[in-house]
Amino acid sequence: MRFLRMLTNSLLAGAFGAAYLTIIVLQLNPEVPLLSATPWWWFLTLGTLYGVHLAVLLYVVIVAREFFTMEVLSPGWISVRLLAWMGAVLSAGAAVLMWLNVRGMSSALGATATWRMTEGAIATSVSAIVLVAIAMAHYSFGRRGSRVGVWLFVIAIVASMTLPLAARGPAVQPPERSQWDHPTAATTSVDNGPRVVLLLLDGASLEHIWPRAAEGRLPSFGRLLDGGAVIDLATTRPTQPDPVWAAVATGKYPAANGVRSAGRYYALGDRRGIDLLPDHCLSYALVRLGFVRDEPLTSNEWGARPVWQILSEEGLSSGIVGWPLTHPAQSIAGFMVSDRLHEAARSITEFDRAVQPPDALRTVQAIASHPVDGGDDPAIHAGFETRTPEALAFERDLFDARVARALNFERSPRLLALRYEGLDTVGHYYLRYVQPGGGRDVPEDVRRRYGTVVDSYYTFVDAEIGIALNALRAGDLLLVVSGFGMQPLNPLKSLFARVLQDPDYTGTHERAPDGFMLAFGTAVQPGRPQRGSIADVTPTLLYFFGLPVARDMDGFARSDLFTRDFTAERPVTFIPSYR
Repeated sequence: MRFLRMLTNSLLAGAFGAAYLTIIVLQLNPEVPLLSATPWWWFLTLGTLYGVHLAVLLYVVIVAREFFTMEVLSPGWISVRLLAWMGAVLSAGAAVLMWLNVRGMSSALGATATWRMTEGAIATSVSAIVLVAIAMAHYSFGRRGSRVGVWLFVIAIVASMTLPLAARGPAVQPPERSQWDHPTAATTSVDNGPRVVLLLLDGASLEHIWPRAAEGRLPSFGRLLDGGAVIDLATTRPTQPDPVWAAVATGKYPAANGVRSAGRYYALGDRRGIDLLPDHCLSYALVRLGFVRDEPLTSNEWGARPVWQILSEEGLSSGIVGWPLTHPAQSIAGFMVSDRLHEAARSITEFDRAVQPPDALRTVQAIASHPVDGGDDPAIHAGFETRTPEALAFERDLFDARVARALNFERSPRLLALRYEGLDTVGHYYLRYVQPGGGRDVPEDVRRRYGTVVDSYYTFVDAEIGIALNALRAGDLLLVVSGFGMQPLNPLKSLFARVLQDPDYTGTHERAPDGFMLAFGTAVQPGRPQRGSIADVTPTLLYFFGLPVARDMDGFARSDLFTRDFTAERPVTFIPSYR
């Protein structure tokens, strides 16, 4: 019977843990009303996974303590002696998680929500200290406490949960979504002038590029590094393609542009979605294991105008291919090819929605019906194995590149933006095989087999950059931007990947490694300016096109990338906002 009483106390402590995680979910998603069903659905969902596992872990600790100390423990059905210690540990863990999340997610939360979450973290930290003091003074495993101690425990545990919610406050309205239904392209066109080619790379790292460019294995990258400007770019968290490239497109961090994650997440049984899951607690396993349903975002989620819409309003055309959150494709001056073109190809209706304007669809269909069969394209010789993740990513990137070049030739937009996502794919699965000293347990034949995959993909991207370099004219600008880097998976995450039956997952960008921007052209001043931010890309593009920068943008126009002759005739100008 006493072991059953130990279990009831462990289950109650597991419920405490699920409650703390639910509070963190509510802090990260201030638009969720406290007096709604959503917090309860999340409590049940988090309790099903985290609460149960915490209860089992704590129960094992209690039984192990009795076994090693040879001291018989006979707690009550609800023992304050036990719960004081377990509550102290759980509240301290919750406080740590709050501090880590408020530090890492500040760009997604915004100033007000960040400060409120900070207040909640302070309150939980103080409550944890009080609980530790109560446990040490009155409720050690060998002593009984007084009623005063019981009430102090109840007050402290309740305060550790209610004070963060009080600091979080009532629900707030998210940023208004941009209105895409009525295109705002200017009636007059100013498409005569210098052009910009913007190549977007998911998961590319300068640490990987520098030594290989120096060895001559990446000649196009080497040309950019030697003759262009190189700038490190701080990225944002969560480091996922959708929020990162939305920050690049708008010059605003997630809190201002409304795109805070790669999807919307729903607790089982709930109809209200949230944007952010807690970090540092393996919360995305909820999605992987089916406890939480996720839905991808669409082009209707923008809370700020992306650069192509700004250019359309100013009469400059854009060609956008593969940029996240562009499905369904929207009408702009120029053309847009959705990032879900490959998925939409399975449905005639969705395929039509993946390309704008409608007459550009004929070009896309013509390319899709004539796959590359070798030819003279240097990228086709990458030699990836059939149907592997890197082969599928290669096919998508190569197809997008062919579509972009064909539509660019037909329409000649002032801005051509093309995204390559394959480096992120190969980095996730094969980074360990190219890291010095990484994967010592990997057999040599496996290392030889997979050790060239990442380098082969960089070779493909290098060839694509070479094509763009050869097409540049005097006055044009080439920007190669990586929104985030890639780094090896830490041992804990690697072990967890094996538990989830994904042992090949070896690279990550969760700790927000820097991206970069390489600029090349006759107006570019070679060198390495100081570190910037991914939010600097759009202000810099506007500056290059001679347009004012909005003061409500978080990024800055990096005029230090350009020569003095260029900047002398083009001062940075401002307007309040493009909204």
